[in-house]
Amino acid sequence: MNSETAAYIGYSASLFIVLSFILKDVRKIRIVNMIGCICFVIYGIFSGMLWPVIIPNGLICFIQVYHLLADKDKK
Repeated sequence: MNSETAAYIGYSASLFIVLSFILKDVRKIRIVNMIGCICFVIYGIFSGMLWPVIIPNGLICFIQVYHLLADKDKK
């Protein structure tokens, strides 16, 4: 993947993260934030294995999945 495409993925990730702060429904916040985190992980991988980007966003993604599944069990 070329650096321009990776940059667009990084910008998309930032957009999703910011968008998640605008939403009010917690489930939607988690989903949009998780999409942003996945984009940041992809960006980190294709930008030369940027571990300070990959690790926290990967962890946040797993946390979002956990909470989405836990909330589903409560309903």
